Amino acid sequence: MVSRHSAFYSPVIATISAGFLEREGFAASYSVLGPGQRTYVLLQEQQVDVMQSSVSSNWKPMEDGISPLPVHFAQINRRDGFFLVARNPLPGPFEWTQLHGRTLLADHGLQPLAMLRYAVHYNQAEWAQIQVTDAGSPEGMEAAFRGGTGDFVHLQSPAAHRLEFDGAGQVVASVGRSMPAVAFSSLCASRGFLGTDACRAFLRAYGAARQWVRESPPDQVASSESEFFPGIAPPALSTAISAYQNLGCWEGGLEIPRDLYAQALTVFQHAGAIRARHPYHEVCSAPEE
Repeated sequence: MVSRHSAFYSPVIATISAGFLEREGFAASYSVLGPGQRTYVLLQEQQVDVMQSSVSSNWKPMEDGISPLPVHFAQINRRDGFFLVARNPLPGPFEWTQLHGRTLLADHGLQPLAMLRYAVHYNQAEWAQIQVTDAGSPEGMEAAFRGGTGDFVHLQSPAAHRLEFDGAGQVVASVGRSMPAVAFSSLCASRGFLGTDACRAFLRAYGAARQWVRESPPDQVASSESEFFPGIAPPALSTAISAYQNLGCWEGGLEIPRDLYAQALTVFQHAGAIRARHPYHEVCSAPEE
């Protein structure tokens, strides 16, 4: 299961779409976390084996005393995967201060918003000077922007690049490129699943899939994933995958780097979203390949 559906998570999608799990002898279902569902409950009740989430998803439950919580055992993305799309072409290179006095449809999910606020701060812009609007779900944000609301919209891709492909806006900035690398998204599971033969087989498939999406031509990756993105024009999906490859979000090994975990803590502290710097070993475990 994934917490969000996006080309940003192509390493996970490709474990199924490009046949890597099948080669390990497994069939797999793919679904998206629904409203009201909780990752730690689904994993604890064994309704899901592996979940795409983020190390930050453990921190608030930890502070609320919830236990047991998932263990994050493999990195997916080492950079934020959101883009800013401008309604009108900009006269020159994008500067974050160009958001001042403008309406920005921002994703109000806890992590996307914390990362966006940090990027604004990191690039010497003032959050208070931006007219930040909550238009609901990513689908609602895209629809509102297409309907004429907002000067900028903050989306993952392929949604962001679909707007550009359709002539409805221009991708002007990558949040991930505009701030330091960070432990943005990861794979997690119950402690009981770690170390099992099934987990080791999954890791072999996932490691091969992640390398494949990092190194393969974007058109080839897009073709393998097309059934997961109905209604998305192949050029828009390919452009999104190319953008993520160029961003370097799938670089590095499978282990979640400690420095990127620390950077995620810094981002959340800046946003006032956590009360403490939670130790790495309480959230993460090295993958057992």
